[in-house]
Formats: sequence, C-alpha cells, structure tokens
Amino acid sequence: MKKVKVLFHLNDPGRWPVALQNVRNFLKDVGQDAADAVVVANGPAVAAYAAGYPAAARESSSAGASCGLAGGGLIEQMNELAGQGVKFAACRNSLRMQSIEEGALPPFVLVVPAGVTEIARKQADGYAYIKP
Repeated sequence: MKKVKVLFHLNDPGRWPVALQNVRNFLKDVGQDAADAVVVANGPAVAAYAAGYPAAARESSSAGASCGLAGGGLIEQMNELAGQGVKFAACRNSLRMQSIEEGALPPFVLVVPAGVTEIARKQADGYAYIKP
C-alpha cells in the first residue's frame, strides 16, 4: 500500500498544540503504517524543540528546569509521535537566529540546513503541505 505523505510546516510557536493534534488525527485516520508524516519547524517555532528538553542535555541551562514554550508537555507529545514514525526537523538557520545550540535538541529532531529548502524538497517528493 502506498503511504500518504504529509509535511506539517510550523513557523509560529503558538501553533504547536494545533499542529501536534493535526498529526495525531492524521495518524489515527490513515493508520500509522500508511502514514509518512514530517514536521518541519523554522523561524521562532524551532524554540519549542529546545524549550522543554531536559536541562541536563544542554550545555548551558538555568537551574535545571524545563522552561519556555513547551514546558515539557510538547516535547513529550513530539517524542511519542516520533515513536510512531513521525519525523521532526529543525531549520539550522533558524536555530542560529534563535541562539539555540543543536546539542540542546532532543535526539528525535533532525537538523536540516534550511527549512524552506527541506519543505520544497518534500513537496517535490510528493508530500502534501499543511500549515496548521
């Protein structure tokens, strides 16, 4: 069976909860085995990848608490979805602009050179584009 290929694009950090629900709904509808889902974050949205990640994994952190946008909950949801085969990507250019070290990201996040290029490549490969 041919997989349904979908790319979810986030550049607005406030859209993460909606996007993750969209991904869950997609997987539930088409089935995990029939889905090929990729989430690409660029711009300020990349901060969610680092915001809730355990401070022990960071080179520099403040008092070891989860902080910022994700507050731990979004990272847990992303990790669960990654375990179901969803791929998460972060734009390296945006990470630099947000002063986020790649080492501050959870292991399930792939860093790509440029988010917009990754989006264009995925679309050229037949991925449907969704911007929650």
